[in-house]
Amino acid sequence: MENNFDVIIIGGSYAGLSAAMSLGRSLRKVLIIDSGTPCNRQTPHSHNFLTHDGKTPKEIAGLAKEQVLHYQTVEFYDGLVKGVSKQPENFEVRTEGGNTFHAKKIILASGVKDLIPDIPGFAECWGISVIHCPYCHGYEVHGKTTGIMSNGDMGFEFSKIVYNLTKELTLFTNGSSTLNEEQTERFAKNNIGIIENEIERIDHEDGQIRKVVLRGGEEIFLDALYAKIPFEQNVNTDDLGLELTEHGYIKIDHFHKTNVEGVFACGDNTTMMRAVANAVAQGNLTGAIVNKELAEESF
Repeated sequence: MENNFDVIIIGGSYAGLSAAMSLGRSLRKVLIIDSGTPCNRQTPHSHNFLTHDGKTPKEIAGLAKEQVLHYQTVEFYDGLVKGVSKQPENFEVRTEGGNTFHAKKIILASGVKDLIPDIPGFAECWGISVIHCPYCHGYEVHGKTTGIMSNGDMGFEFSKIVYNLTKELTLFTNGSSTLNEEQTERFAKNNIGIIENEIERIDHEDGQIRKVVLRGGEEIFLDALYAKIPFEQNVNTDDLGLELTEHGYIKIDHFHKTNVEGVFACGDNTTMMRAVANAVAQGNLTGAIVNKELAEESF
């Protein structure tokens, strides 16, 4: 494998593969580096993506990778990036396996790492019946007995979206509620229960939630639980001095440029709209923008 490329894409899931296709079809030498651990690896079905609705995430990504690697200008490296640094003429990318690659441009399509709470059963259900997105999963559990694990303004705003899908709804603040008085009254008006007692564990069968057990032993039976949990970036953003938004996403402009010249970002690491369709769209646009910038520089 060569060491010098036009573009290195860190992250080979939907956004990264989409960006690679745009660039590969533009005859750019592209290297995708991916460690093979996408955040949706437990999710049984992907939805809300035209022509692929209901397929498994692995099936979609596998077909995408096969189609992208059809272009001889695109190469794939299985591994983990350990560092990225800006050099006088290009960028240097170092991998855990000891390889070093160089490129004129970097695209960060590295996604995010969910910080799973220390609640027994949560990790086993994550992406299956403990879910994050009403657009990705909401239709499949509409009308069912549903919980939301969140609090404060986030819990209030998220509940508005989920309430449209089911009226059998309970908010678990997992500790003292930080809802204000007006928000609490709105929950009461819509017959949405608020449970402040902490969740001790989640009982499930092969990832399908059966009930939430609260501290003290109270049991609440559920069909699904939405959860808004914290995350961290998969790449070390300090390497390049990347700016983050107040919510922890990589800060980009309308052209997917970061604050570092020559570094672009797309996909889940830039937005709370974590969906396959959105990642593909962002990657496609980012690839086209990077190609345009390369064309301008060499013309």
